[in-house]
Amino acid sequence: MTTVTRPSPTRSAGSRRRTGPLAIALAELRMLVRNRTVALCALLLPLGFGALTYAFDSYGTAGMLAGVQIIGMVGLGVYVTATTTLAARRQSLYLKRLRSGSVGDAGIIAGLVLPVVAVSVAQLVIVLGVLALREPPVHAGLLIAAVLIAEAMFAGFALATAGFSTSPEHAQYTTMPLYLITLGVAIWWTITGADDLLWLKRILPGGGLMELITLAWNGGDLSLVSVLLAPTLVWAALGALAATKAFRWEPRR
Repeated sequence: MTTVTRPSPTRSAGSRRRTGPLAIALAELRMLVRNRTVALCALLLPLGFGALTYAFDSYGTAGMLAGVQIIGMVGLGVYVTATTTLAARRQSLYLKRLRSGSVGDAGIIAGLVLPVVAVSVAQLVIVLGVLALREPPVHAGLLIAAVLIAEAMFAGFALATAGFSTSPEHAQYTTMPLYLITLGVAIWWTITGADDLLWLKRILPGGGLMELITLAWNGGDLSLVSVLLAPTLVWAALGALAATKAFRWEPRR
């Protein structure tokens, strides 16, 4: 009697595609939506920052208000959320399992961070859209560039900080210093403007970005764009560099 050995099934091209960064991103997005706390924050966060629009006159200009909203929301929505997510996925060994597959490290990171960034952008569209009804931005293209830079900067910060966070609970504490600094510098800028220690505000994280958003919304001297972009891009690059050194795939002890 002859035994027929059946070849083991191989993955099709379509199956391989389903294990790519996009598949990871879709799975991560489903997990975020199923998390009631995250889903509730995704709804309440825009409403909370959108309520600042009613304090329009207290901020002096729409650009200042937009700057605080963008930095505050992206800081919470991308920096804190992505750091917590990465720490949780590492602690549950999910990162280790993903790394044993066919997707490269960059694809795994992109798949995990992309949904967080997408939710953040959706939140900003809602909040800034409400503000634009009162006073539209002068340089919409520059504003979009500023938002994308903010997303990249805080995503880099998240990858770096996740390397030092032993658990999701610990991430709530490791993210607070940098988040409070960036938001504090933005608020400091709204209070004192460009009249006091301008050079210091521009080199601190969030300072150049705050002034860039204000310039994009209110209009002004576009020759300052490169001056304001430089420190923000440097902070984004430093975050990415720190991420390559500090990020860990295995659970931290």
